[in-house]
Amino acid sequence: MKNSLQKYSQLAIDFIAYIIVRMLVSIIQTLPLDMGKRMADFVAWVATCLLKIRHKETDENLRQIFPAATVASRDHLELEMWRHLLLMVCEIAWAQRRLHLTNWSDYVRFRDNRAVLSNLLSGRPTVSVTGHFGNFEIGGYVLGLMGFSSTTIARRLDNVFLHRWVERFRGAKGQQMVDKEGCAPQIDRHLQNGGALSLLADQHAGDKGCWVNFLGVPASSHKALALFTLTSNAPMMVSYTIRTDGKPMHFEAGCVAVADPLDDPDGVCESVTKLTQWYNDSLATAIQLAIEQYWWLHRRWRKPPARVAKRLLKEVA
Repeated sequence: MKNSLQKYSQLAIDFIAYIIVRMLVSIIQTLPLDMGKRMADFVAWVATCLLKIRHKETDENLRQIFPAATVASRDHLELEMWRHLLLMVCEIAWAQRRLHLTNWSDYVRFRDNRAVLSNLLSGRPTVSVTGHFGNFEIGGYVLGLMGFSSTTIARRLDNVFLHRWVERFRGAKGQQMVDKEGCAPQIDRHLQNGGALSLLADQHAGDKGCWVNFLGVPASSHKALALFTLTSNAPMMVSYTIRTDGKPMHFEAGCVAVADPLDDPDGVCESVTKLTQWYNDSLATAIQLAIEQYWWLHRRWRKPPARVAKRLLKEVA
């Protein structure tokens, strides 16, 4: 009885949170772009300067990646990151009402689109990786809008109502969501059938992950990302979608690099470790295009086991 009451109480709390989020999104959807940007700027200032949300984690990450940066420059980058994150929320809210097949070119321009299209139209399976960078939600939405369906691995949200709502947005144009728990057999079948897979490549994988250097600092990556490519001979594309000129709903989508197991003159597909290091390096190259649009607040970098730290130190030397 007690467990049932707790369950229903949590459902009630989750539903109230869902209603509040939907109300806020409805308000955002009515705002002009410039007003939404001003609102994002103000809330970012509150989050950074007054509430200092995730300041400790963000500053520690920035210290590791930019050891020569001053306190003022790190604080400025943190503020710009929050502006990006909040504007990203606005853009996701605006997308379904403003971004359509007939006007997408008013909002998105493509860079290196031939490399992307040639792989997506090849009939072979493809693996597209990006990170918590730019507006990756808009990137997937636009590809779906243009008729390219894909499968994405994502963790279920704890709030079931919000999870269903987010899933509806992501699936509105053909993007299929798969729960990360126990998804490997399903993904293998999808790739063997020539499907497209989209992944966030900068998730921490724990001590048993594949440890490589990311932006010059050790980070653990999931081995499955490289294995999906290597076991299915699927080209891996490192892509991004970034906001340009600081303007809301104005994006550049591009491809930094492609690794193809069937055409691999540089040998990046020789092993899981080499391919993992390759896509981390390629993602780092993309981040240089707009460093304020990376999620510096998330816990990407953890302390590696002693044996791993020793190996990585030798590789750098």
